[in-house]
Amino acid sequence: MALDPQLLEILACPEDKGPLLYFEDEGFLFNPRLHRRYRIDDDIPVMLLDEAETVDAAESERLAALAAERGIEPTFTE
Repeated sequence: MALDPQLLEILACPEDKGPLLYFEDEGFLFNPRLHRRYRIDDDIPVMLLDEAETVDAAESERLAALAAERGIEPTFTE
């Protein structure tokens, strides 16, 4: 099940307060600025810093390219 569009409009990274990229098929939100991935468990985003996964530069680039390819937009515009 996809996250509610109204929820997506307000979801932000808990550290830098910026927008996220929602990878619905993979079940996570991604902050390309901090190279951080937040998992989604049972349709609930886990937005805790100590639960986030920091990805390496190669994975970050792959996710950015995938987002561009799929037309994934940030959760909100700053």
